[in-house]
Amino acid sequence: MGTVSVFNFVTLNGYFEGPGGDISWNSHGAEEGEFAAEGLKSGSTLLLGRVTYEHMASFWTSPAAAQNAPVVAEGMNRAEKVVFSRTLEKAEWSNTRLVKDNIEEEVRKMKQVPGKDMTILGSGSIVTQLAQQGLIDDYQFMVNPVALGAGTPIFKGLKDRLTLKLTSTRTFRSGVVLLSYQTVEKG
Repeated sequence: MGTVSVFNFVTLNGYFEGPGGDISWNSHGAEEGEFAAEGLKSGSTLLLGRVTYEHMASFWTSPAAAQNAPVVAEGMNRAEKVVFSRTLEKAEWSNTRLVKDNIEEEVRKMKQVPGKDMTILGSGSIVTQLAQQGLIDDYQFMVNPVALGAGTPIFKGLKDRLTLKLTSTRTFRSGVVLLSYQTVEKG
């Protein structure tokens, strides 16, 4: 059976983006870049919402990405991707499939494929929706040493309690801390 993981950058007060989608607070340095490059080697299918997809597609296909983070850019462009959107007409980024409806059903089907690992990047509404349905197995949060006065919380709109078990931590020289959690099944 496949697994679904979340990988997200968040502030100390739980925002994954500031007002207007601002992510300039993210102190992603060389060490974090190496960690991201290693993660892309897993071959996990990337799951994205429309907004995250549009931001990532425009950045990772750019000359700036190829120059500043060539290994990560290559991995992002090579990775299998699924974008969930009711409004996007087509997905032109390499190796991307568009799913317009029934994202929960689609993820359930993908989880039935043995060894099919999937990682949600950004995409807060997708994280909340799939967490609410019990479809996420693991969470990795890169907690940045910054708090914002306003923004979008990572679990905006979550209706039920989500109980997680800490499985590992890692501290980066920048002060960013990686917190890894596993979902605790409701009992």
